[in-house]
Amino acid sequence: MNTELRELILKLIEKNSRLAIHDLAVMLDVAETEVANEIADMEKEHIICGYHTLINWDNTSKDQLTAMIEVKVTPQRGQGFDRIAERIYNFPEVKAVYLMSGGYDFMVMLEGKTMKEISMFTSSKLAPLESVVSTVTHFVLKKYKDHGTVLEAKKVDERQAVTP
Repeated sequence: MNTELRELILKLIEKNSRLAIHDLAVMLDVAETEVANEIADMEKEHIICGYHTLINWDNTSKDQLTAMIEVKVTPQRGQGFDRIAERIYNFPEVKAVYLMSGGYDFMVMLEGKTMKEISMFTSSKLAPLESVVSTVTHFVLKKYKDHGTVLEAKKVDERQAVTP
């Protein structure tokens, strides 16, 4: 295992997971088999957990709303937060769950079509879970940058100035 090579591969594919093994090998000046083997090993070790496409849903006709839900819980004896997190992340509506420091325990990211749909999920599935003390829902109104990528190009004003 070449730690330095792994970190370089990860940085490159984090920005663009569509890079071909050949291109990675050329960029890193190593053999294609070495790159392929490192990637395969990192997939087996769950360092690389998946490959995703970043989509700006605001530029499509699909209605999609993202919410971030703060969840306070009472940790379970002997299991801490892990068992509660597992119950939450097993809901198909949940896109991400993070254990947080600060004023609440989990940040749950959810996607739905409407505020009502997300609110119904929170009130009927999330809030009733044992150990959940409280929830606070925040709706994302606009995304400017996601996963290190600016989603909307800066608009250039092409109007000409009017002078007297």
